[in-house]
Amino acid sequence: MKVSARNVLKGKVKGITPGVVNSEIIIELPGGLEITSIITKTSVENLQLAPGKEVYALIKASNVIIATD
Repeated sequence: MKVSARNVLKGKVKGITPGVVNSEIIIELPGGLEITSIITKTSVENLQLAPGKEVYALIKASNVIIATD
């Protein structure tokens, strides 16, 4: 697999919260950190996602906004 995204994080699906259209996917990264993604229900089915499955979280953003109080 070759992708242009520079941030590729390997982890395991920790949990899936299904919705009518979208589902929330929690991915546990090495060291116990978690990242959450919202993807379509169809994508969950096509990727055959289930708890324990190894996946990659690819992050590509043109902007990162930082704010303080």
